[in-house]
Amino acid sequence: MNRQTSMVAMRPNLIKFAITFLIAASFALVCTSSTAYAGGKKKPVKYGLIEITTNPGGFPLRIDGQPQGDTSTTVREIQLQPGHHNIEILLPNGGRWVRDFDIERGRKVCVNLNYRPKEYSITKSPCPYPVNISAPVSVNDGDLITFASDVSYSGTAPLNYTWTISPAEARLVSGAGTPTITVDSTGLGNQRVTATLVVDDGSGDAMCRQRAQASTSITPKTPPPVECRKFDEFQSVAFDDDKARFDNLAIELQNTPDTTAYILIYAGRVSRMGQADALGRRTMDYMTTARGVDSRRVVIINGGYRDADFFEIWVCPPGAKPPAASPTVQESEVQPARERTRPRKPRRRG
Repeated sequence: MNRQTSMVAMRPNLIKFAITFLIAASFALVCTSSTAYAGGKKKPVKYGLIEITTNPGGFPLRIDGQPQGDTSTTVREIQLQPGHHNIEILLPNGGRWVRDFDIERGRKVCVNLNYRPKEYSITKSPCPYPVNISAPVSVNDGDLITFASDVSYSGTAPLNYTWTISPAEARLVSGAGTPTITVDSTGLGNQRVTATLVVDDGSGDAMCRQRAQASTSITPKTPPPVECRKFDEFQSVAFDDDKARFDNLAIELQNTPDTTAYILIYAGRVSRMGQADALGRRTMDYMTTARGVDSRRVVIINGGYRDADFFEIWVCPPGAKPPAASPTVQESEVQPARERTRPRKPRRRG
């Protein structure tokens, strides 16, 4: 199965993560309007006070840009000259609480800061997501091919599966619109069948539309072996009977112009010496002269010996292996008949 996924960089507004959003509720209160005194004497002072507490404590404090240590959950009183002052408390994650106050002589300003972080969860898009297709590397012509997809989608929307098969001759047998399909490879030997899958969740977002592809090679069928066909076989008794069989063979060769006839001739156990060769010459002469068959289409084979003179006729298409002789009598068992000779009759004298 070549198995591939198009991964697209995530857009920032689609990434799921927890954001700690800094919310600080603060209260700046004038604690009292009474005049402040130093020690036990009723002598007006020349400064004002700012009283600061935070919950929780431990936040860096700056007044008019100058560090003043950290805040505390207990009250911190800081003397300030009357006038305009800037108060800055540094909160976690870069947050700041900043206020301006006008401090008056003999008066106190109370600042109580309650820091409460709030978490917002932004929903993450499930896209893009990986899509892989598994398929066999190769199958035989005529086999069914199974293409199975593996989609790692974390969303809840139903997915749409759209398959495309090539070449056009490949036939989709089952599974249209599902994660797995089967394809018929009949007649596609020496080709590749490719399945392309497009998956989308119906959102219309381009990143939620994924594509994957896999291919399978088709091994062609092995053609059946080309073989010769036995056309006829018979014992040779009389040449006139033999000719009728050869007439049928001539008609067969005429109807199948690309074939070749193999005639295997067996001499009988007690036939004359050279009988098979003599029958072969007579047969070839009849086929080529009387029947007009091209001599290149007739092959005469001396097959050896059988109990009696015998013919086997085979018709072979191009590329076929020629038939093998099948004698039934060993040469050592043959007892060839002697040729008969007639004595000349004496001439009569007048």
